[in-house]
Amino acid sequence: MTDPKSTDPKKLPGADPHTGQREVDPVTGYDTTGHDWGGIKELNTPFPKIVIWAMVLTFLYSVVVWILLPAWPVGRDYTRGLLGLEQGRMAIEGFESVDTKRQDWLTEFDGEPDFAALESDFPLIARAMPAADRLYLDNCAACHGNDGEGGLGFPVLNDDHWLWGSDPETIAETLRIGINTDHPETRWAQMPAFDWMDAADRQSLASYVAALPTGSVDHDSDAAILFDENCAACHAERGTGGLMNGAPALTDEAVIYGQDSASVMTTLRLGRQGVMPHWSDRFSSAEINLLSLYVSEFAGEVEEEQP
Repeated sequence: MTDPKSTDPKKLPGADPHTGQREVDPVTGYDTTGHDWGGIKELNTPFPKIVIWAMVLTFLYSVVVWILLPAWPVGRDYTRGLLGLEQGRMAIEGFESVDTKRQDWLTEFDGEPDFAALESDFPLIARAMPAADRLYLDNCAACHGNDGEGGLGFPVLNDDHWLWGSDPETIAETLRIGINTDHPETRWAQMPAFDWMDAADRQSLASYVAALPTGSVDHDSDAAILFDENCAACHAERGTGGLMNGAPALTDEAVIYGQDSASVMTTLRLGRQGVMPHWSDRFSSAEINLLSLYVSEFAGEVEEEQP
């Protein structure tokens, strides 16, 4: 009777009960375990030495890493290791190094620069625009799109219809103080609710505004009179905008909250008040001016494309 747990070779699986010898495979020279899988006999091969050495080396490597590098948690802290490496500190040092290298050209944007002179300094612009692009993508693109195409609830930047002005000086001021923020000098803009207006008049006005981008509207209609009396003061006559007071143009395709009749009806009933955060607490004056010059190029590209 065989016993896999026995130390007696005569009782091991596949062993001769009289001699304790097991069958030897004639090809490999290894003895067999006594297991037969449909004619295939299992060999009693030794554990590969390369695997053993790999495990030993891995263990030794882990011990060295534990000693040299940050490894063990200690409450809310951790051991620094003999090398004293700290990723947070290394990241800060790397940022400070990059910041130091760019100060030689970034200072040109500090204070109240001459944007026209900066734009004409092509070597400076070539060095600055990659940094400006990164600033925009990291902080503005989530709302305004990678190329300034805007989105639902966020203004388009790559057209010639701007809420407050597309020159770098005005953009810099908007970035500094924001729109409808807690900054003491913030720009303020609100689309009031017209829930006091008769529902039929609101529907007529919504249909008129929705049709403005098509150009096929009757400017002598009752709806046009309603618009002139209630909307033109902010959106300009016939909704062309351009008053730089925070009210968008209504005649182009780039509308903030949608310009189908249902969306306009919702806006008329509930009003709108979007927020553009102020960046003076996060960006330096030079970074705000750099970003302003970069964003102003969106509008400049549209003007160059127009015949």
